[in-house]
Amino acid sequence: MTRKVSPGTCRRFCVKRLTNGSAARVGEQSSSAFTLVELLVVFGIILILAGLVLSTVGYARKKGARARAETEIAAMAAACESYKSDNGVYPRTSRTDTFTAITNRTPPDPQPTSYDPSVTAYSFTSFDLYGQLSGNPSGDRTTYTQQRYFQFKPNMLSPPNGAGTVTAIRDPFGNSYGYSTAQAFYIDNPGANPNYGFNPTFDLWSTAGTSNATDAAYEQAWGKNW
Repeated sequence: MTRKVSPGTCRRFCVKRLTNGSAARVGEQSSSAFTLVELLVVFGIILILAGLVLSTVGYARKKGARARAETEIAAMAAACESYKSDNGVYPRTSRTDTFTAITNRTPPDPQPTSYDPSVTAYSFTSFDLYGQLSGNPSGDRTTYTQQRYFQFKPNMLSPPNGAGTVTAIRDPFGNSYGYSTAQAFYIDNPGANPNYGFNPTFDLWSTAGTSNATDAAYEQAWGKNW
């Protein structure tokens, strides 16, 4: 049996459905929108997470550079031992014997004059070490006139692009390695000025990117062979 619906009833029913449908859509739109406070919270969380990621990346990069510096120091120290077994002494020059940037360690001047790896003593003495270990004392990267004890990679040298005359051995932080035989010189020459380093053999170190060029406390952060 077909049920008849009067025109008035249909009109009232249809209007009600349309009204309820519109209200539902408005409600849906209102519930799906973000408020300004919610957006600010989300942006704040994103910024915090980004800061944590960047700090972690920076820490990991510095830790990796330090690990590489320690590996390079160990490898060069082993090469120095090979050099000594052939020559009777560790690589030495008048400049490594008188390294003064860190070696003033006895009274009346117990504090080193500088921890800054940009001073010329760093580059001069690391170049001397390069010449003795590489067999390329001129630093031209092509003329090898002595026995080679260590194969330096291009990124271990300054300038670091593999071209031009070598000026220093470069650590992973972009600074020159330090190399000194000052204490050995003092022990061999007791009457000399008692400005000496750390070891009776040789000192080889990286300042590991520390920023304070004069504070002795930064010495604890170095990568070194002692």
